[in-house]
Amino acid sequence: MTPEKLPTEHYDAQLEEKVSRLKTLMTPFTTLDVEVFRSPVSHYRMRAEFRIWHDGDDLYHIIFDQQTRQRIRVDSFPAASQIINDLMPRLIEALRDNKVLRYKLFQLDYLSTMSNQIVVSMLYHRTLTDEWQHAAAELRDTLRAEGFDLQLIGRATRTKICLDRDFVDECLPVAGKDIIYRQVENSFTQPNAAINIQMLEWALDVTKQARRDLLELYCGNGNFSLALARNFRRVLATEIAKPSVASAQYNIAVNQIENVRIIRMSAEEFTQAMKGTRGFRRLEGIDLTDYECETIFVDPPRSGLDEDTVKMVQAYPHILYISCNPQTLCENLAVLSETHEVTRLALFDQFPYTHHMECGVLLTRAEK
Repeated sequence: MTPEKLPTEHYDAQLEEKVSRLKTLMTPFTTLDVEVFRSPVSHYRMRAEFRIWHDGDDLYHIIFDQQTRQRIRVDSFPAASQIINDLMPRLIEALRDNKVLRYKLFQLDYLSTMSNQIVVSMLYHRTLTDEWQHAAAELRDTLRAEGFDLQLIGRATRTKICLDRDFVDECLPVAGKDIIYRQVENSFTQPNAAINIQMLEWALDVTKQARRDLLELYCGNGNFSLALARNFRRVLATEIAKPSVASAQYNIAVNQIENVRIIRMSAEEFTQAMKGTRGFRRLEGIDLTDYECETIFVDPPRSGLDEDTVKMVQAYPHILYISCNPQTLCENLAVLSETHEVTRLALFDQFPYTHHMECGVLLTRAEK
């Protein structure tokens, strides 16, 4: 696969291979059919990162082949959103003859939305001066006049210059309701917006009969918390990254959701708090025993849940688990299946044309 041509004619075959692989991995735990959620075959990525190669008077985007480390020129990138593809050549054209902005520029990061907002981070191996800021502001204004809803950011060692703001506001239609999500540059966001919508709607469907409260670990900017709030009396969610917590708090307010509370803690810290082995000032004023959580939601990093958190999770009747790494999911399921059984299984094709799989399982405490 080349970056400028996607093998769209092979999409169905690659998706079927993933379904088969997931079924094999899940054989020790369930024989359920896999619910399969397709990605758009192109323009599905809302973010992209490129190195910048300087070739005499010319410059252009490049990526590196993961196996050979060969440099590959990229003039268009159909995996990325349409607005990223529209902006890429125009930005290169504007930078090519601008000595102030191109000097020691080595990377461009794009973050876009389905609502056609975009923020571009320009990364440098040099100090950014007032001259740079003035030139960047002129470039921003020029591109805005051409119709791009654009934010520009300059980054260098221990330096971040934000001309206006460092975020975009996404609006996703989820099961008949629009939800606004603030997404901050250089923070985690779901890369495939169309699949994200399908994940949110699947999570809503599998919890539609839920009762009482929801506990969520690794909540990020509140991606799942806000969508799932309508199915629960209250949602208590944890996240460790400060920018994500700030975004989540904004998202709660702008969407006027009154039954979600975010705590800035890691999953490991929250497990310690639940076990009573350690106290936290961040929990002052919060009575954890006041929450009646019968469902816990986890969307951990690729490493999966740590041993203590797996044991803590087992205390809940219903476990909703979104995984970006089926291998570590299966490692966790080896323990969770001692007390719970898989009652729903889904594959979300978050990363088409790659080996990576995103999947979801709902586990329900087994009848004794």
